[in-house]
Amino acid sequence: MDRILKAARTSGSLNLSNRSLRDVPNEVYKNFDEAGEGDKWWEAVDLQKLILAHNNIEKLKEDLRNLPLLTVLNVSHNKLSELPAAIGELHMLKSLDVSFNSIMKIPDEIGSATALVKFDCSSNQLKELPSSLGRCLNLSDFKASNNCITSLPEDLADCSKMSKLDVEGNKLTVLSNNLIASWTMLTELIASKNLLNGMPETIGSLSRLIRLDLHQNRILSIPSSISGCCSLAEFYMGNNALSALPAELGKLSKLGTLDLHSNQLKEYCVEACQLRLSVLDLSNNSLSGLPPEIGKMTTLRKLLLTGNPLRTLRSSLVNGPTPALLKYLRSRLPENEDSEASTTKEDLITMATRLSVTSKELSLEGMNLSAIPSEIWEAGEITKLDLSRNSIQELPPELSSCASLQTLILSRNKIKDWPDAILTSLSSLSCLKLDNNPLRQVPSDGFKDIPMLQILDLSYNIASLPENPPFSSLPHLQELYLRRMQLREAPTDILRLQQLRILDLSQNSLQSIPEVTYIFVMLQKKSINTELVDKNQQFIPQLN
Repeated sequence: MDRILKAARTSGSLNLSNRSLRDVPNEVYKNFDEAGEGDKWWEAVDLQKLILAHNNIEKLKEDLRNLPLLTVLNVSHNKLSELPAAIGELHMLKSLDVSFNSIMKIPDEIGSATALVKFDCSSNQLKELPSSLGRCLNLSDFKASNNCITSLPEDLADCSKMSKLDVEGNKLTVLSNNLIASWTMLTELIASKNLLNGMPETIGSLSRLIRLDLHQNRILSIPSSISGCCSLAEFYMGNNALSALPAELGKLSKLGTLDLHSNQLKEYCVEACQLRLSVLDLSNNSLSGLPPEIGKMTTLRKLLLTGNPLRTLRSSLVNGPTPALLKYLRSRLPENEDSEASTTKEDLITMATRLSVTSKELSLEGMNLSAIPSEIWEAGEITKLDLSRNSIQELPPELSSCASLQTLILSRNKIKDWPDAILTSLSSLSCLKLDNNPLRQVPSDGFKDIPMLQILDLSYNIASLPENPPFSSLPHLQELYLRRMQLREAPTDILRLQQLRILDLSQNSLQSIPEVTYIFVMLQKKSINTELVDKNQQFIPQLN
């Protein structure tokens, strides 16, 4: 503990999470005023970030006011029943997380923490929110899910920068028109699992809204003003009481996911057949038939219809693959409309990037791409990118802007040169797959910029490894695939990979395994799945 506190005196950041603490150490409240023996007092800084999550803390003292420069405070997953009034004296506080406690009331003084940008009070025992929260004019990310809140204070309308609101799992009966009209910057609105009996007419003012989740409420209808949500990509309305859909729904040109399951719909309106959806869930409604125009929705990957009294469609079609159902519906169109609706490559890329907005995963597998489209680095902070089974020859420099990328799959392309210029900016990369490419030799320092890599696949890149592959610069590597590389001996550098679990050297020309390597594999037998002996040209003793 002393070592951690000493380090915090110079960094301004203190993380005491998961330490079974029942109280906050007094040294923290004193803001390290008393320098320890040997400390350089002139290097000490005030505490700015305090993490106390996952402990057994029952109370925060009013001494919290002694931390005036605090910008981040996380006391989630504790046993707090209240917050001190001193929370309002933290005028620099930008992020406050008090989720997963037993807090029954947020003090009115919270309104004095005017720098607050992110506030998470989810999973507590709140019945109401203080109106003073409306004085936090910079509040943009607010989460109050899984409480017992019955209404939102109208003063929150002053928080005009609100971009993400999550009030799932409460007892809200209404979202006021005034509040919704004031939050024009909203990109995510989650109010599922409440008691809402309707949607506000002002919903159309949310032109930046990307995700709207109102599932499991008591909503009877969708207002026609929904057409104003022109950026909407995901719309969840399952488990409500909808009996009809507005024609204006068909104007949501960017909508990719539409969930309408478990309602009372008797028909799917023809106008909504104009949508270029990827997922449409109509299961458990009262549909007796479908408009044949749905057959034109060729971007659909999944159309769910089970639990409907469909009389005009065979069960094999309803329960079968979506493309077959769409083809059948197209055959029911009048002759002048019975043309095979085609989906362009650009449409598919647009749909894929749309789905990545919230999932942070983008797949453009098998789209016959010869170059990487700009939509990738314009899609936001994606963490997984799958470009396998294309004809890509080189990676553009712009790809380096995807700094959040953790998984990069480039299997089965035409890449010849090692992408070192790109990898320099992808320090968070944990999975890299470059198998089945005509890759030239990997540079001797090719892995130095991706030290966090856990999975590496270079299979079927014949003779691409240097004489001494630098695997030791990947200390976290857990899986290494080097199938069909024309290897004659196992790279000795793998001896230093203490985290390695899977090593695949199959389909090579191994003559033998060096004794040290054999010992290494034997020692790791309980945690390593080795395929060293599989499909090599020479027999290697089976590891028992």
